[in-house]
Amino acid sequence: MNIALVAPTPSESEELRGRIDPKPEEELKVTYEGKLYGKSIIFTHCGVGKVNAAHSATLIAENYHVDILILSGTGGAYSGEVGDIAVAESENYGEEGVLTEDGWKSMECIGFPLLKDGKEYYNTFPMDMELVQLAKKAGKDAGFNVRSGNFITVSQCSGTLESGELLRERFNGICENMEGAAVAHICALYKIPMIEIRGISNIIEKRDPGRWNIRKAASNCNKAVMELVKGLK
Repeated sequence: MNIALVAPTPSESEELRGRIDPKPEEELKVTYEGKLYGKSIIFTHCGVGKVNAAHSATLIAENYHVDILILSGTGGAYSGEVGDIAVAESENYGEEGVLTEDGWKSMECIGFPLLKDGKEYYNTFPMDMELVQLAKKAGKDAGFNVRSGNFITVSQCSGTLESGELLRERFNGICENMEGAAVAHICALYKIPMIEIRGISNIIEKRDPGRWNIRKAASNCNKAVMELVKGLK
C-alpha cells in the first residue's frame, strides 16, 4: 500500500515526520519517500492555499502510484473545543460562485461544474466514506474527541463570528481551512481515495490568536493520522 501524506506547513507535521523513516525535512514542495508502520509513504508539505495544495497533489498523482491520500493539518471550527479532531465527510469550495442581490449562490447556480467526470462536481467533493469511518475510529482510539462533517475551504479565513456563520450555513460546515477542496478536486480527477483530518486550533469568533493553540491542534492531528496509518490494511 502506498500512502501519500500531505500537510501544508512543517509546524503541522512535526510529530508525524519524526515517525517516518527516513525523516522528511521541513522544505515545502519536496516529496520524500519512506516507511511508517511498515507501509510505503510519500510525504510532502504543499504550502498554504488552494493553488499550492492543488499543485502538490497533482505532482504526487502524476509521479507516484497512490492508493490513499491523507491530508492533515490544523483548522478553525465553528463550534467545539480547541484540540478536537475533525474528519471531513466532504470538502466544499466556500467562495466559488456569485454574489447576487439575494445573497451568495454556488457554482451550480452559474451552471459551470468545476469538474465533470461521469458526474458533475460544483462546490462539493465527497470523501471516501470507508476512510471517514476508519479516520473517526483512529482519532477516538488515539484518545481525542472526534467530529465528522462538511469542511469548507476558503481563501479569506473567517475572523469574526458573523463571517464564520455565513460560511457555516452555506454548507452546514463544521470547520474551515485553506487547502482541502483543492486537494479533493485533484483526487477526484485522478480517482485517488482521500481523507482529511484536522486538529482544531481555534474556534471561529472575533479573531484573537491569544486563544489559539496551534501546537496542541497539530500534535493531536499527527497522533490521529499515525493511528489511522497504523490500522490501514
